[in-house]
Amino acid sequence: MNKFAGDEGFGATAAQFLLNLFIAFLWMLLLDEDQFRATTFIAGFIVGIFIVFFMHRFFGTQFYLRKLFAIIKLILIFIRELIMSSMSVITQILSPTLKIRPGIFRYDTILESDVEVTMLSLLLTLTPGSVVMEVTEDGQGLYIHAMDLDTSKEALISQLKNFEKAIMEVTR
Repeated sequence: MNKFAGDEGFGATAAQFLLNLFIAFLWMLLLDEDQFRATTFIAGFIVGIFIVFFMHRFFGTQFYLRKLFAIIKLILIFIRELIMSSMSVITQILSPTLKIRPGIFRYDTILESDVEVTMLSLLLTLTPGSVVMEVTEDGQGLYIHAMDLDTSKEALISQLKNFEKAIMEVTR
């Protein structure tokens, strides 16, 4: 397995961001204002975004703001899944009788790197009602303890697939 999927593109992404900052500072210098104004810097940064967007193919990677949007999307997916699983756990707790059947099942992931599998494990463990107990030696299988296998296994697998897709957008 690779150490970090997406590691080869990190330098180009950082170069795009640094070029954007350089363009913003150059914009400020060319306007020759007496004092620093944040609006001038922001305007230069926005102009830099457009310039870097049109030049990003020369870096050999995708446009750097796509990673930022992918990270924001992953955070929003996590928040949605956190709320949904919390509501499920609260419903179980507040019911007069517990009708749950906890259990362990194996899930085979499509993620390849250690970082991706770790992110998936942490995101799943942070949502209530499930815990990643173990990762297989090859990193392709997760043993997951679910609060209720009868009702939540399908929802949990759907949640895992959403996380996998969002993680791959961030790391690749």
